[in-house]
Amino acid sequence: MARRILVTNALPYANGPLHLGHMLGYIQADIWARAQRMQGNEVWYVAGEDAHGTPIMLAAEKAGKSPEDYIADIRAGHEADFSDFHFSYDQYHTTHSPENRELATAIYTRLRDGGYIARREIQQLYDPERDMFLPDRYIKGTCPVCGTPDQYGDNCENCGATYAPTDLRNPYSVMSGATPILRDSEHYFFELGKFEALLRDWFAGRFTDGKPVANAGVAAKLAEWLDGGLRDWDISRDAPYFGFPIPDAPGKFFYVWLDAPVGYLASFKALCERTGLRFDDFLGPDSSAEMHHFMGKDIINFHGLFWPAMLHGAGMRTPTALHVNGYLTVNGAKMSKSRGTFIQARTYLDSGLDPEALRYYFATMLTENPVDVDLDLKSFEERVNSHLVGKWVNIASRTAGFLHSHFDGKLAERFDEPASTWWPNFVRAYDETLGLYDSGDLAEVCRRFVALADDANGYIAQVAPWKLAKDEARRDELHQICTLAIHVFRLLTSLVKPILPKTAAMAESFLGAPLDHFADARGELFGHTVNPFTPLFGRLDPKKIESMVEASKESFTPGEAAKAVAAEAKPAKTSKEAPKPMTDATTDTAATISIDDFAKLDLRVGKVVTCEFVEGSDKLLRFELDAGPLGTRQIFSGIRAAYGEPEKLVGRNVVFIANLAPRKMRFGLSEGMILSAGDGGADLFLLDADQGAAPGATVR
Repeated sequence: MARRILVTNALPYANGPLHLGHMLGYIQADIWARAQRMQGNEVWYVAGEDAHGTPIMLAAEKAGKSPEDYIADIRAGHEADFSDFHFSYDQYHTTHSPENRELATAIYTRLRDGGYIARREIQQLYDPERDMFLPDRYIKGTCPVCGTPDQYGDNCENCGATYAPTDLRNPYSVMSGATPILRDSEHYFFELGKFEALLRDWFAGRFTDGKPVANAGVAAKLAEWLDGGLRDWDISRDAPYFGFPIPDAPGKFFYVWLDAPVGYLASFKALCERTGLRFDDFLGPDSSAEMHHFMGKDIINFHGLFWPAMLHGAGMRTPTALHVNGYLTVNGAKMSKSRGTFIQARTYLDSGLDPEALRYYFATMLTENPVDVDLDLKSFEERVNSHLVGKWVNIASRTAGFLHSHFDGKLAERFDEPASTWWPNFVRAYDETLGLYDSGDLAEVCRRFVALADDANGYIAQVAPWKLAKDEARRDELHQICTLAIHVFRLLTSLVKPILPKTAAMAESFLGAPLDHFADARGELFGHTVNPFTPLFGRLDPKKIESMVEASKESFTPGEAAKAVAAEAKPAKTSKEAPKPMTDATTDTAATISIDDFAKLDLRVGKVVTCEFVEGSDKLLRFELDAGPLGTRQIFSGIRAAYGEPEKLVGRNVVFIANLAPRKMRFGLSEGMILSAGDGGADLFLLDADQGAAPGATVR
């Protein structure tokens, strides 16, 4: 029985062009939706712009435009990119729409009436010149821990300390330069803790017939947050703010992350109004349809905690599954503007590179696990040229000519031996691969695609049709070989069609037979006439890749270049105002320092005596280190996402900064900083010292 499926991908934030990091997760969603359609399921794929929040309001002001005009221009660019990368959206919409205002208001009202909204006074920093409350990232000052000036209101990019904006010394508003003042403001909170039982049932598959709602690693992370205690979520912002007003609260607006996921439903509602679909058939509490969300791994808390709770509290169905992707690196490092690897989608296209080459390369590395993907540009070139041109297209190009020169393009009327034995084996391998699309293991789909192509090319090389073509007495054998090759080429075309929709359509034109569903490729084309073969996919030109990299490099004066390198050396951070699936990445090269600067750091070896979770924090682990002559040191480290079993760290040697000023935290005194490598979050790895190093030993 055909499934009814609603598919969404994370909404791109309407404050700038799409880059290849964005495209990673979006391509995964499009491939999955296309594969489900080819399985014969009813699929509706919707998305749109995430168009609200302080950053957009301020960006529009800086551009001299109204927010509405600003987001309209961004949307036009996004839609052009999605079209040119061959996305199959049924509806592309925006959160700044009547449908989204209606749905966000209705959901809030139901939550309020259900007793899930609390109101209370909070204190916030306020810009007296701009007459507005300031998000943390719009406040700067001197770090209260290390004394570095010009640090943001939530985190020091020099020493890594986290703090409240009120802890900054000499704070100032990024907007006006004025000294912010504390003001009271009433805010509205969604009481997430009231949904703990619902979320545990959802994690356990109670609403999905026992099927997991997320990859095991993602589910474990969500459960970790759940076990740490659910906090109320501030869903309001004060004017001025670009968004929807809260209906019963003058001067208050919905926080962007409340109406952003509602944007999925708004896009679907617009589709329903256009096509006659029934909204409640997919979103009603008793819906038998499925709802699948695709997103980056840094926003799973919104989709895995707040979103299902919001939907349930508003009397709507919960999601069927969350499909989570990791981040994108280029040539083994974070995307870098100075190196030309921070590549916009439009720059890729303008360089003359085939969009389906990137779709295929990403697919070869995407699995059901939220692993990071590296776009190694040399590997990209070699893999695409080998797999698509040298293996898949090669099957048709090696045999179609013989069909037209000797048989008027007509396939044989049946399979004789040995083709009749080979064909069922190819079909069996094809059928065994299709289920991998459903699980999201695109990398394994591609691996088997290549293995099938290798088998077919091996068969062709073994029987050597170019030799048979010279022998009139063996024309029947030649006909059989070419007929089998074209049938296998059709299987492979069907298998890769969700990934390469445009190239597959060209292959279907050559075959003269459609491939609307996976089942179509199993049918024989005996006696069928194929069209003359024309090249389907050209080899990637390394000069175009070089051109893309050069076009992605920013032009700097020498002074600007130094600033750019220093800026990229700092850890990338996501705005607390509106965190998005991907953030601007950084380079791995820091500004030069002197030996005197390095000598200021007292780096020591510490042996982990105790390591445990910190109650009340979803980021920190508490370490007790044996520091030898320095005694025992207690250090709080924000690496909980990377080490879910802290007890396993006991006994390890780590490296820590021993002369960092102690920092008083609400959990206790932190007496140093443990060093780790990685991009942050789950991508962090402790630096080891050999077990022969004694506790307290100096790192030289």
